Amino acid sequence: MEQRIRLCLTPDGVRLAYAISGHGPPLLKAANWLSHLDHDWRSPVWRHWMRELSTGFSLIRYDERGCGLSDWDVADFSFDAWVRDLETIADARGLTRFPILGISQGAAVAVAFAARHPERVSALVLYGGYARGRLRRDPSPEKVEEAELLLRLTHLGWGQRQSAYCQVFSRLFMPDATPERIVWLDELQMHTTSTANAVRFQSVFFDIDVTAEARLVRAPTLVLHARDDGVIPVEEARVLSSLIPDARLVLLDGRNHVLQEDEPAWPIFLSETRRFLGGSAHDDEPFATSEPFPTLTERERAVLELIARGSGNSQIASSLFISPKTVRNHITSIFRKLGVDTRPQAIVAARTAGFGRLSAERD
Repeated sequence: MEQRIRLCLTPDGVRLAYAISGHGPPLLKAANWLSHLDHDWRSPVWRHWMRELSTGFSLIRYDERGCGLSDWDVADFSFDAWVRDLETIADARGLTRFPILGISQGAAVAVAFAARHPERVSALVLYGGYARGRLRRDPSPEKVEEAELLLRLTHLGWGQRQSAYCQVFSRLFMPDATPERIVWLDELQMHTTSTANAVRFQSVFFDIDVTAEARLVRAPTLVLHARDDGVIPVEEARVLSSLIPDARLVLLDGRNHVLQEDEPAWPIFLSETRRFLGGSAHDDEPFATSEPFPTLTERERAVLELIARGSGNSQIASSLFISPKTVRNHITSIFRKLGVDTRPQAIVAARTAGFGRLSAERD
């Protein structure tokens, strides 16, 4: 199985890297901290996730701004920016209605997106997630001091191979992991982001609060959580599932924040997720089975998205890092596949199918 890595541009000019793997209906994974599309694909910590979730689905994952293969030097490092980035990825793929997988803080991003765009989300699967960040759960002076200490430790020890901080961090996330997986998780710190960005990420995590938005979610939701997760307390899964109307809660035996392939809970997670997304948990809520214009290639889909947003050929070439001649060739192919003769006709067809939402909402 292979992954295809692509780049797209956010409205504020940040390049986001995303990858597609597998075949079938789309499953969009909201970005979570410590991701690197290439490193994760080869990692024993994450590769079983990619392999299994790419079986029967077109799995779409992306590195959030400031992380992995996406731009690191970004001005807007806010939670709202992360929610908009999820929308950018969905728009880049031409997705109109789709399920979202949210892991860790990606669960909060998925919840916020589902609340803000109920017409676009067919289902939510949330693993190891939370509605309230550390300081929203408990803003006592002791917890504030503890959070400040964690930020200071990150500032001093992040990304230093075999440092004491690195070992503590890895063991906290995966206390039952093998030595090989601990090494890979340590290496992820080296590849995934800078020390300054690691501090910025954690500062935003501590202040996340989607409790109000969780109550507005209308998509069928499955919440899964390890009972003894040392990073996110299991109580947060109970809070999250109680806030989202009719959410189903499944507790899994285990201590690892990142569920591993040899854990007894892993096949349970897969069977629950597949059954839920397959429709048995929400038969009245049809699951999106195809993307619009299935004959378009991935590159043509990206070009069409920019056409629908009103971009000219030179802007498209710059955004996708291709030549103007290549853009013209793609447009010729797109027009033929859409059965249109002019750019305005292509824009109408594309926007009707859900492309160019960001531009359409401004018009």
